[in-house]
Amino acid sequence: MDPIKSPESSESKLHFLDYWRIVRIRKTVIIIVFLLVMITTTAITLLMSKTYSSFARISVDKDKSDVEGLGMERAVSGYDPFFLQTEFEKITSQVVLDEVISILKLQAKWSKRYADGESLPITKVRQYLKSSLQVKLSRNTSLIEIWAYSEDKEEAAQLANSVAEVYKESRLTKRKEIKKKGIQVLQEQLAVRQKELAGLQAVLNEIRRTNEITFLDENSLNSYQLLQTEELQHIQMEKSSAALRFDAESLRLTQIELLTREQLRNSMETIYPDATLGRLAQDYAVQVQALTSIGQNKSDSHPDVQEHAAVVAKIQSQLDGKIGGIILGLKIAAATDKATLDNLTTQLKEQESKSGALKAKLVPYTLVKEDVDQAKRVISALQLRVEQETIDSQLPMESVVTVHDVAFPDVKPVRPNVYLNLTLGVVVGLVLGVGLAFFIEYLDTSVKTIDDVERALQAPVLAVIPQNVGTILFEGPESPHAEAYRVLRTNILFARKDPSWNAATVVSGGAGEGKSTTLFNLATIFAQNGSRVLVVDSDLRRPSIHKIINVSNNIGLTNYLLKQNSLEEVIQRTTLATLDVMPSGKLPSSSMGILSSPQMKGLISELKRRYDFVFFDSPPIMGISDAAVLASEVDMVVQVIQYRRYPQPMTIRAKQMIQKVGGNLLGVVLNNINMSQDENYYYYSGYYYDYYSKQDDDDEDSSKKKAAEKAGVPANGRLEIKGKY
Repeated sequence: MDPIKSPESSESKLHFLDYWRIVRIRKTVIIIVFLLVMITTTAITLLMSKTYSSFARISVDKDKSDVEGLGMERAVSGYDPFFLQTEFEKITSQVVLDEVISILKLQAKWSKRYADGESLPITKVRQYLKSSLQVKLSRNTSLIEIWAYSEDKEEAAQLANSVAEVYKESRLTKRKEIKKKGIQVLQEQLAVRQKELAGLQAVLNEIRRTNEITFLDENSLNSYQLLQTEELQHIQMEKSSAALRFDAESLRLTQIELLTREQLRNSMETIYPDATLGRLAQDYAVQVQALTSIGQNKSDSHPDVQEHAAVVAKIQSQLDGKIGGIILGLKIAAATDKATLDNLTTQLKEQESKSGALKAKLVPYTLVKEDVDQAKRVISALQLRVEQETIDSQLPMESVVTVHDVAFPDVKPVRPNVYLNLTLGVVVGLVLGVGLAFFIEYLDTSVKTIDDVERALQAPVLAVIPQNVGTILFEGPESPHAEAYRVLRTNILFARKDPSWNAATVVSGGAGEGKSTTLFNLATIFAQNGSRVLVVDSDLRRPSIHKIINVSNNIGLTNYLLKQNSLEEVIQRTTLATLDVMPSGKLPSSSMGILSSPQMKGLISELKRRYDFVFFDSPPIMGISDAAVLASEVDMVVQVIQYRRYPQPMTIRAKQMIQKVGGNLLGVVLNNINMSQDENYYYYSGYYYDYYSKQDDDDEDSSKKKAAEKAGVPANGRLEIKGKY
């Protein structure tokens, strides 16, 4: 039959029930830590001195005057968190605190309270006072709350009110000092500017004297400059007009000189419009036309022709004389305009030279004059500012600090807060207790669950044995714990690879894991099932099987192996007909390696032939070679691991030693499980206990009594093994 296979290792994941299991298992630690925290919290709360609080509420604005100064407008300022934070620091500044200490005489008062009458330094008193104050914003407002804490309720109110008043007065005093210093600085600047003005005025007078500037004032200088400018502009305008006339007349003369006499007669009226010239030109044209008309029919000697020719000649003479006069007039006018233009050009040059010389003299004067004017304007502004600030400083000042709520003594102390402290004690106690429990659980590397066993050892769990298991031989087959061993027996039968295997041993990594009790109860279950079973106490170091059934250990295994007694002499009967026991016997000091002798191998073969099953008890496998020898010689090995006793590396090392010597490890028995605390193991065997516990108590007691009377043991039927096995 195939052995029971161990499940593949899986990642360890904690379920909610795993956390609850840890809490239940470590509840003692949690309760102790919780009680310690609660007791400490309660004691501290009761021993703490009562502290009272009081607060004054104020509003703080930026500096301003009740009546604004000349030329100034009232500024509207919004919410400024940086300004308020700055004022927080000012409220608890050294200046304010020292003034409060002086007003309330805190140095003498607190020396009696905190130093038993010895004088406290001002720095220490200041530290006490600052630690007793708290400045913060009132919720959803820009109001400032000044909180004070003290063991005296009246003192707390005095502290809050005094800090508010001293801070208020300090702001007023500071404003006055700043205003006074500002006026002083303005006056100093005014004196400096006046001195600079006097120097500039001296330089200006020197320039006027050197450049012979005789103007007495700025208006005279400006009038003279304006007059020079206007005269220069007038000459420029006259020159422009003369130039235009000269150009026009020159153009006419040029046009006339280019024409013939006949062309002049025909176009002179257009070039030079004149009434007389026009009339003569018209008459000349009429007479010439008439002469031409008469000359077509008559000869040149005809009187009419000669008469009209004389008239034409006369008019032509008059016209030529008029044109000559006009040309002469134009020439005379052009010459006159040319002389006028030359004269104006000379005057313009003279005026420009005169203006340039005046300007050269006035440039340095003007520059210095501008500096003087600028200095006068600055001095005027400074004088106005000094007057404004002087008047402003004399105006009544509205306080920028307003006390809205005056502090009153509080009735109830704020510290210690009993309800808060106890609530925090409960929370902290539970957190510390649970945290310590989980920390201890984290440090505990022992076997806690079946998953731990199967993951670490890669071996199946054959059975789970509950706590406080007695001897099944005395409790009877109906014992509530018997079913756990029946499960173990069934799993062993299914796990063995060869049906002929009938020799087994139960080993453990360390002492006290319950291997001897497990082996004897397992053998009892096999015997109660009808098999002939022998239990051999091969734990020669500290034998315990004879104690379980209360028999003599004078002779036993060692006597047979040393050939002192026969096999029949060392085997003892029990109250169960199918169960025999071979005690360990007395071991001489010179026979420590007797289990590895050929006699031991022969004994195992002989016992396997005589009995259906043979169980060999062994010492712990760690540090002692006897258990390893037995594990290599018997058919089957079962490893017992006690719940939460030894670290996992130790159990792993025990398994490795079994495999190293060639032992056939069938699986692991998880021993000493508290079924009432750990629900994870309840379904393995806990319900059998519930089932059997519901039976009639009288029947159970009577059966136990009868079994005990037959075995010669106390009526309670339980022989618990106290020691390492």
